[in-house]
This record gives sequence, structure tokens and C-alpha cells, in this order.
Amino acid sequence: MYVELAVLAIFAFFYSTIAGAVEKTPITGPIVFTAFGLIAGPLGMGWLEPDINNDELKYLADLTLAFVLFLDAANADLGVLRRSFRIPGRMLLLGLPGVIGLGFVVGVLLFDGLTWIEAAILATTLAATDAALGKAVIGNKAVPAQVREGLNVESGLNDGLCVPILFLFIALALGLTGEGGAGPLAVRLVVQEVGIGLLVGVGITAVGVWLIRVGQQHGWITEVWAQLPVVTLSVACFAVAQSLHGSGYIAAFVGGMLFGSLAKESTHKLVLAAEGTAELFALLIWIEFGTAVIGWAWDYVTWQVLLYAVLSLTLIRIL
Repeated sequence: MYVELAVLAIFAFFYSTIAGAVEKTPITGPIVFTAFGLIAGPLGMGWLEPDINNDELKYLADLTLAFVLFLDAANADLGVLRRSFRIPGRMLLLGLPGVIGLGFVVGVLLFDGLTWIEAAILATTLAATDAALGKAVIGNKAVPAQVREGLNVESGLNDGLCVPILFLFIALALGLTGEGGAGPLAVRLVVQEVGIGLLVGVGITAVGVWLIRVGQQHGWITEVWAQLPVVTLSVACFAVAQSLHGSGYIAAFVGGMLFGSLAKESTHKLVLAAEGTAELFALLIWIEFGTAVIGWAWDYVTWQVLLYAVLSLTLIRIL
């Protein structure tokens, strides 16, 4: 246990000293972390053991994504977004269904053992872009502002929109669509996920920003505690929405956008204080991914799996 802790601490410290240099290269942090997990894990040096179960990994990944979504949304330039909302609008309303549809067709052609509903589930699972992986592009000032903000909104909302679609396909696979059929179920799932997510994100963040203002006016939020409000607010948005069967992803992203709009001059200071926590969680997730997930999945990798993965990340998404 202490050996693994020492390995993680030394690597995290070393990476923190060169992070700025890595950001100037085509290599992103998640690639470095995953590669380190693979090298240090059972398939490599054996320094790290995959001692985390599926539920623990899921919760850690969910919390990390909630952090990232909230922080990215809080940093969004709403002025640029208002002028160029057609970009994320097209990506979500046309591009996202297109990715699912094309991914479904390619899946049916590549995998003989998949039923059509299983191919649809696979395509939907891989349709949403990952906010943590896209952070390097969204934060790159060389990319035009309207494109960055469009990608930010799209990556923040696509998880929440894909989840009810995924639930629908799973319900179809299990024959649980009910008397009304697939259509009403799809509408109900989308309205529930999106509606609850919006209400929770707006409600919790509005109350949270008011409390932060009161605390700042009285000098109650000290420098030591300044890193916690954003972290805890993002977790609250996500967890409350999920517990009410809504989309925690949408709640976290909408909450972050509202926070950035309401907190104004306090936004940058509070968000910056929380960035380190989000980065640390992301580091642990990607290392664990390299250590546990890749090692476990290695025996299942075939040429069809590799080809579908490459096509999903490139040609399918681009088209």
C-alpha cells in the first residue's frame, strides 16, 4: 500500500513540475497518466495493483466529471457563446444523432455477434465526447473563441442527452418500454433527465452563490477555505440531480454556467482555487484506467474492436 502511495505521489509531484511544458506539445495529460498507469501496472512494472472495484471507479469518475463540467462552464465566455450558439446547437441537434446513427451502421457491419439493439447501445455509449479529454482544446487560446465555447457547451451537455437515449435502448433490449411503446418512453426519459438536471443545477447554484456572497461580505471565507465552495457546489449539483433520477452531468454544467454568470468578479479566484482538486482527481482516474481497465480489457481486444475505436474517434465523429 505504501509503495503504491509513494509511486503515485512521486509521479504526481514530477508531473506538476513539467505540466506547463507538456501542455505545449500534442501530448495531453490524460495520455501521460494512462500510459503511466499501464507501465506501472500489472502489465508493466507491477508497482501499482488494480485494487479498486467497479463501483468505486464509477463514483470517482463521476465526481471528476462533475468537477470538470462545472469548472469549464464557470469559465465559459457567455458573450462569445451568445454570438455563436449555432455551433453547439448544430453539434447537439444534428451532429450527435449523426454520430449515433453512423456508429450504429459501422457497428452492425463490423461485429457479426451484435444484435441491432446492442449496436445501438455501443454507438450511443461512444457518441458523447469527454469533457476531461477535450479540456486541452477548450483551454487553448490558439483555437478561435467561438469554436472553443461551442465545444465546451457541446461536451458539457452531450453526456446528459445521451444518457436517456441509452436508457431507451436498454429498455428496448429488456422489453421494458411499457404499454405506450418506445416513443413516449423516450420523451419521458429526456424530459426527466434534462428537466431535473436544469432545475437542480439552477436552484442549488443560485442559493450557493448567495451564501458565498454573504460569506465574502463578512470575511468568513478565508484563503484556506476558498478552494472548497466550487468543489462542493459541483458535487452537490451532480449528486442531488442523480438522486432525483435526473442528469447530474447537465446539473453540474448548467450550475457552472450560472455560477460564472452570477459570481462575476469572484468566479476566476474561486474556480482557480478548485482547479488543482479537479486535476488531481483526473490524474487518479486516468492512472487507474491505465492500471486496471486496459489490463482487464486487453484479452478482449480484436482487430474489429481496434478498428471501431479508431473510426469512432475519427471518421465517424468528423463526418
